[in-house]
Amino acid sequence: MPFVKVIVKTVMVAQLGFLTLFGLAFNPAFAQTAEQLGTEIAIAADQRDSGWKHMSADMEMILRNRAGRESHRRITNRQLEVSGDGDKSLSLFKQPKDVAGTAMLTFSHGLAPDDQWLFLPSIKRVKRISSKNKSGPFMGSEFAFEDLGSQEIEKYTYKLLREEACGAGYQCYVIERIPQYENSAYTRQITWVDKAQYRNIKVEFYDRKDALLKTLEMIGFKQYAGGYWRADRFEMTNHQTGKSTRLNWSNYDFETPLDALDFSQNALKRLL
Repeated sequence: MPFVKVIVKTVMVAQLGFLTLFGLAFNPAFAQTAEQLGTEIAIAADQRDSGWKHMSADMEMILRNRAGRESHRRITNRQLEVSGDGDKSLSLFKQPKDVAGTAMLTFSHGLAPDDQWLFLPSIKRVKRISSKNKSGPFMGSEFAFEDLGSQEIEKYTYKLLREEACGAGYQCYVIERIPQYENSAYTRQITWVDKAQYRNIKVEFYDRKDALLKTLEMIGFKQYAGGYWRADRFEMTNHQTGKSTRLNWSNYDFETPLDALDFSQNALKRLL
């Protein structure tokens, strides 16, 4: 578990007055307020998905406009858990030809702005993405740049709103989380977390006017080596534009080793 995450969780646990760092399940008897309950659920969910070290997967991105017309892109993804900081990721576009070779490198952090670089093969340059532009769309999709970094605990404050049925027969905690980092496109997010495995099932994103902007649904979960759950499909729907983006995931691999050299600016430059 990354050291920064341990420190943040230790502080939160001390404030809440109960122990979560040793894998104990969420226990509402110890938390008194909605904010404490929401924070504890977020910590428990993060713990459930810690320790995987590295992962690669293939992805098909389907962009759909208001009229239903689709365009398809194929991407390979790599992710690395980082000790002492947020996770790292590298996405490389393989198809179609007009975007093939485009790559994005992300170093996630807590409250500090994430570092992101985009390699553009058309100009053979690595371009740094300004933290002020994180609300912009990633490669024409309904995913913003800020949606693509790892969701570190300290990025948000949390509040348990209610419990209800959700998704394909799940029972969920419904949690409001408010971004604490600068330049977010969102005033708040509402997340549905299933009570059995602490997986995010759905997220609603509210814009700077606090109007519902987008909904993300995670569908078709499977459990992989090490006990880690991943969804086969992400569906992001923009309610204001009528556009949507589907991510079809396949070939999850938690076994093939990856290290920091696979997630460096030099790795991007090797694409030149």
